[in-house]
Amino acid sequence: MKSKEKKIIIACFSICLIIIIVLFCYFYMVKNLKIGNNKSSQEVVENILNMKSYDAVIEVEVKSNKNQNKYVIKQIYDGENNNIQEVIEPSNIKGVKITKTENQLKLENTKLNLVSIFDDYQYLSENHLDLNSFINEYKQNDNSKYVETQNEIIMEINSKIEKSLYIDRKTGEPTKLEIEDTNKRTAVYILYREVNVNSK
Repeated sequence: MKSKEKKIIIACFSICLIIIIVLFCYFYMVKNLKIGNNKSSQEVVENILNMKSYDAVIEVEVKSNKNQNKYVIKQIYDGENNNIQEVIEPSNIKGVKITKTENQLKLENTKLNLVSIFDDYQYLSENHLDLNSFINEYKQNDNSKYVETQNEIIMEINSKIEKSLYIDRKTGEPTKLEIEDTNKRTAVYILYREVNVNSK
């Protein structure tokens, strides 16, 4: 009788211990999912709109009626007044760097060791390849909106020239940017090879 009681007590204790471990693991996983990348679509969009800085390596395809050009560009954006873009490919213009600091623009060709500096170049802030330019336009355009798919959030600017920024739901980072011409054909296609967005 005593050995039976001991076995029952040990069995009950084992079951209780298993239940406690299972519950602990469940709540630990739920907590981590909430803290991790389980953000709502609105939170992901707000994170992009409140971007403080970013760095990226992008593939750019520019199409016109006559030709099509491809580039690989490294971008560093650190606030409104510090913006660097450097061409990585094609090789014939590799090393060409555009640096914008406040209202000053510096053009460099590291291969030829040439530097040109221009003051009061404000219009260059409207650079269509720059993620910050898209964000500013999205904020100012009354017809801006975002739509959702299973894997992506698409931020859209509806104007004469339509622009769509695709964001990965899991990572919250941009994956591509498409810019259409007035005939609704893709004029600029940007693929984000690497991107790191830092929000405020």
